[in-house]
Amino acid sequence: MSNMRLKRLCRLLMAVLVFALFAVWSFIATRPEEKETQFTDLQGKGIELDEKPKSGKRDLNSNLNNVPRKQAQPLDDSFIFSKKETGNIPHVYSENVKNRTKVDIKKPKDTEIHVNISSNLKGPNEYIKQAILEVNHQQRILNLDRFPKRSKDSIVILVMVHKRLEYLQYLISSLSRATNIGDALLVFSHDYYSDDINKVIRAIDFCQTLQIFYPYSLQIYENEFPGPEANDCPRDISKSVAREIKCNNWEHPDSYGHYREVQFVMTKHHWFWKLQHIFTGVTATRDHKGLVLLLEEDHYVAPDFYVMLKKMYEEKQKNLPQCNILTLGTYDKNRVYRDRADKADVTDWHSSKHNMGMALDKSTWESLQNCKEQFCSYDDYNWDWTLQHISKSCLKPPLAALVLRSPRVFHIGECGIHHNGKCNADELVRKIDETLNTNKRYLFPSTLIVSPQTRPLKIKPPKPNGGWGDVRDHTLCQTYGRNGSK
Repeated sequence: MSNMRLKRLCRLLMAVLVFALFAVWSFIATRPEEKETQFTDLQGKGIELDEKPKSGKRDLNSNLNNVPRKQAQPLDDSFIFSKKETGNIPHVYSENVKNRTKVDIKKPKDTEIHVNISSNLKGPNEYIKQAILEVNHQQRILNLDRFPKRSKDSIVILVMVHKRLEYLQYLISSLSRATNIGDALLVFSHDYYSDDINKVIRAIDFCQTLQIFYPYSLQIYENEFPGPEANDCPRDISKSVAREIKCNNWEHPDSYGHYREVQFVMTKHHWFWKLQHIFTGVTATRDHKGLVLLLEEDHYVAPDFYVMLKKMYEEKQKNLPQCNILTLGTYDKNRVYRDRADKADVTDWHSSKHNMGMALDKSTWESLQNCKEQFCSYDDYNWDWTLQHISKSCLKPPLAALVLRSPRVFHIGECGIHHNGKCNADELVRKIDETLNTNKRYLFPSTLIVSPQTRPLKIKPPKPNGGWGDVRDHTLCQTYGRNGSK
């Protein structure tokens, strides 16, 4: 009998032990990971995280890669696009909470179209997104120790950057040689995250610099809107076939019957976002009422561009209030400086002539806000042709430009979105430098002579180029600048 009791007791103890081991295993398996996530770049190379600064907050701009996922905070990234008549649209969620919350943004009652950008992102794409959100949130300006203050009429230079590092280096080199550049705030707006580009920008020492990142880039959203989705309608499919297969946005091809091509729409998105973000989302520029000069990574500037732009703005404020745009560049291959370097013309703004090295102030930007819906819905994937359209159809009066006869901004990136041939940046830069050196005695004129505006030519409004028919793009575009900037 005693043996029987002993056996039962042993069995009971064994059961208790097994249960205890199972409980311990369950606790360990479900316990949150305490180790900081290591950021991995696109090449799969692990980057060690720096130590946290004394403030307790991670200094991401000192090393943009070093972003533990748990610390990233979105910059007003919580808006939603819900499905109405747009087909299958992914969702946008707030990333700073475990249980993702949906926040509705309502459109006008006549359309009732909402959009969602999601995220089912994993791996490097998710880490890059978190790094971008954190950098946009911190807004850290570099070189404040060397340039603690800027003048009241300081110019903000906003450079749109993709991933052509060679061109960007030429631009930065030309900026470094410009007179009075130390008074500028140089902002780089990226749609591609690159360690090499970040290192080059962080090495700049001739003025204040700031980096911002377009948060909905193709690099991050490779397989979901705003990037391409598996169920997107092929470009050349007919509307009847699109209806049958129920592909995304089948109801809304562009003016030529074509469906969305992601690689083309992203430039217009980035251009409009960066402008909205500078005027509403960046603390250092939110109250800036002066000029914002728009450059691109494949531009190149003359040594007196900053001085001349200030002269142009002084002339605008004193005598030319009708001029909304100041333009430093030209597409004229015959560059003449003798008897022209000190002269400027007043003319109607035309997208094909006056879109390079253009500058505007806050009052011009505010006037564009009244035409935001038209800008975001006009069926043209080019930002400049779209601006041309709203200038004629929405703005009263249309945009007028003050344009230098001799350019101070040049285009060296001939292999752009519409060019597939060979390009040689070295040769183009050599020719520009040669022209500037030959004409250096005509640079830095003491005065600016403005020719009176001639009677504008009546030009038939151009037809839209298409490529912007997807209502998801329209809706995302209109969210830029709301309550700060998305």
